[in-house]
Amino acid sequence: MGKTGFIGLGIMGKPMAKNLIKAGLKLMVADLNEEAVSEVVSCGAERGTYAEIGSQCDVVITMVPNGAIVQSILFGENGVASTIKKGSLVCDMSSVTPVESKQCYDKLKEYGVGFVDAPVSGGEPGAINATLAIMCGGDEKDFDRMKPYFEILGSSSILIGPSGSGSSAKLANQMIVNNTIAVVSEAFVFAVKAGADPEKVYQAIRGGLAGSAVLDAKIPMIVERNFKPGGPIRINHKDIKNCVATAHAIDVPIPYTAQLYEILQTMKIHGHMNDDHGGIVQYFEKLADVEVKRK
Repeated sequence: MGKTGFIGLGIMGKPMAKNLIKAGLKLMVADLNEEAVSEVVSCGAERGTYAEIGSQCDVVITMVPNGAIVQSILFGENGVASTIKKGSLVCDMSSVTPVESKQCYDKLKEYGVGFVDAPVSGGEPGAINATLAIMCGGDEKDFDRMKPYFEILGSSSILIGPSGSGSSAKLANQMIVNNTIAVVSEAFVFAVKAGADPEKVYQAIRGGLAGSAVLDAKIPMIVERNFKPGGPIRINHKDIKNCVATAHAIDVPIPYTAQLYEILQTMKIHGHMNDDHGGIVQYFEKLADVEVKRK
């Protein structure tokens, strides 16, 4: 592997970049947050502009909040594409829409550059522990070229299909995760209002069909009133908005997810965007005037 560019050192990107450095990769990094850049540089990375990353790196990874930022980094003035060499490869690990991924794929193809959409699931713990599930769309040769990077960053990576397929899988993942958090929240608010101990309810049901990774991850946090974000509501709000927009564009009714989006909108209005998405429980608590907490 030659020099690798990594752009986006936020809650997910920073630990991912550090894991690549630990694995011995030469990394050139960029982010608008200079403090985050300095921290990763102190771990052994090199600082670079988007144009420097484009000219010096054979593989460029982006991990940023949304598709508009990806497009700006790649195709804006003095962006990565302004200097990128033919035969290079860009891998976007952000959560964006399938349409945005396909646009990047098509534009970069004109430069003779490959593109893989490879969004992830696992949140901050998965990024830190290198146990991310990576969902990919693109050409098989480009996926194969990215595979050694994915093996450093995650515990699984699957090529789902052509460009945009990874982004489609991530949106499906987000629909399942966030709707599950919402229904778990509703159920536990119900149980507490009915007089039950939430921890005992959790222990009683977790081994049955109602058990899930979401239940195990979120109920211990909720009863402790710990809403420190692994996956902040603001990111999930953006992803669910993308689900609704994409579903409308392809004529797929998604009634549960549309309702979920309105719940997340309510969380936004009440200032909860930086809470962990387990904090969705607060919406249901407010409706019932009760808190799900340790007795």
